Amino acid sequence: MNQNQLQILCEQLSIELFDKQFLHTVRFNNRLRTTGGRYLLRSHDIEINPKYYNEQGTEAVIDILKHELCHYHLHIEGRGYQHKDQDFKSLLKKVGGPRFCKPLSTSKKRKQLIKYIYECNVCKQTYKRKRRMDTVRYVCGRCRGKLSLKENVNHS
Repeated sequence: MNQNQLQILCEQLSIELFDKQFLHTVRFNNRLRTTGGRYLLRSHDIEINPKYYNEQGTEAVIDILKHELCHYHLHIEGRGYQHKDQDFKSLLKKVGGPRFCKPLSTSKKRKQLIKYIYECNVCKQTYKRKRRMDTVRYVCGRCRGKLSLKENVNHS
């Protein structure tokens, strides 16, 4: 699917499901990582994550477009367009759009790496850090005591 086909699909869905025209631009955005799509408030454009089309096909893109078109039409009308708003929830239910995207199988949750563990010499409070800390410059947040490197965890 290319940009033109995506634009045509979005315009057709808008007319079929909402009885309103989509007058702005829809495009693929390769930089989207954690979401299937997004509606841009200032330009009224919609961006779609192409990984969803490549992995899950046209049906996934249609579901994402339904969701983003709900944001679009409600925002244009001045009604509640946010996920928490009742207008959004009811319109999404009416058009059969999903609240969330199915996760991509290629994306992996990043595990937060803890490399350094510091301990206060006075109160024994521990601090887990990803990056090194200057123990001369920083002190314990609880008692202002001196910190020392307790453990250097090397993840390979």
